[in-house]
Amino acid sequence: MRMVCFKKFFPNPEDLAKVKEEYAKFSSCSEEFNDPDSIHDRWAVSPMTWWTNHGQGAAMLMSLAMKLLSQPASSSCCERNWSTYSFIHSVKRNALTPERAEDLVFVHTNLRHLSRRSDAYKTGETRMWDVGGDSFDSLGGIDILEVADLSLVEPELQAMTFGLDDEHEQHDVVDDNGTTE
Repeated sequence: MRMVCFKKFFPNPEDLAKVKEEYAKFSSCSEEFNDPDSIHDRWAVSPMTWWTNHGQGAAMLMSLAMKLLSQPASSSCCERNWSTYSFIHSVKRNALTPERAEDLVFVHTNLRHLSRRSDAYKTGETRMWDVGGDSFDSLGGIDILEVADLSLVEPELQAMTFGLDDEHEQHDVVDDNGTTE
């Protein structure tokens, strides 16, 4: 995978040859990377600090390392998808196959991304679409009906969403009051 990365970031054959040479020096601790401080600091300081202090001898490799090390790592996107999954695959709708639930999460996530392109995103009906999203502060000033509109529990919507027809059997769902939907 290292070579795939090198080829992607250095498409010019001369640059690719130079970065491969720099990597060989780095990985074998030869030439400018043979300094005892450089070798010791590999285990003693953060990678970003190490490249800042000792990477000048391999300028191309250093620039790539800085690009890769400066990327933020976060699980927020995964957490958001799991939240959507638990919203879709609830106690009332537990007969969904994992593949169907995965497809619905995929559609929901992509609709949320597409809705961000519209002018109505911040002012229209979709203003609560991204509840718990990147810029979520609080539910202050939001009526319960606005939050309730996010529900997918309506049988008509469920039938449309799942594409139920004559050949598929619709399972009855019993709500908290004991009535069948």
